[in-house]
Amino acid sequence: MLIHISHIQILIMKLHLVSLFFAISCVAEEYHFVSINNLIEQEIGRIVIQHIYKNMGIEVTITPLPGKRAQYEATSGISDGEIMRIFSYGIDNPKILRVPTPYYYLETMAFIRKGSNVKVLNKDDLAKYSIAKVRGVKHTNNITKGLKTIDFNSTEQALRFVQKGRADIALTNTIDGLMKLKYLNINNVVPIENPLKKLELFHYIHENHKDLVPRVDAKIKEMIANGELARVIEIAELAVLNN
Repeated sequence: MLIHISHIQILIMKLHLVSLFFAISCVAEEYHFVSINNLIEQEIGRIVIQHIYKNMGIEVTITPLPGKRAQYEATSGISDGEIMRIFSYGIDNPKILRVPTPYYYLETMAFIRKGSNVKVLNKDDLAKYSIAKVRGVKHTNNITKGLKTIDFNSTEQALRFVQKGRADIALTNTIDGLMKLKYLNINNVVPIENPLKKLELFHYIHENHKDLVPRVDAKIKEMIANGELARVIEIAELAVLNN
């Protein structure tokens, strides 16, 4: 009888330990964000955002998705937000809240074929040409609003289209285009002299977690002030470019 009671007590203790484990797990903060796949700046952003949250003692997971799918998951609350978008993204999608301080930037760059007669000095010149771009990317969508474009799933596809002379211009972020050209060993496509636009990039959090916004903003400001953010960005760029 004593052995039987002891066995029951052990079982009860085990149940208490399991309950305690789940209680601790529930208290720990953890968030899941999405990013846009196949873009260099987003890969850099994934490293930087994880470091920012790690400094706050918070674990995050990030899933790369096509642009429109990422937008759907972030705005619907399936995910807790999106790691990196431009300022106007928050105006168009009020369900997700912009962390006020930008932590990175991108350049909207036109890539053209060597020896072509394409002359692009500003965004108004784009109307004269056929344009290839990645679908669902806000900064290239904005600059081509009202224009006919050919949309692709990746920067590689857009650049190859220009390489083959099937489009006049490929639009993407400068660093993204340059690295993809290097990876593809394409030598007859080059960026124009100056980017068409430079845009700050922001982290977005779903309104369900609005209390998180000022906390992340304070951490970004702190990391800017002490120089840590610049160091993390440099490490992230090297890691992505070397990969």
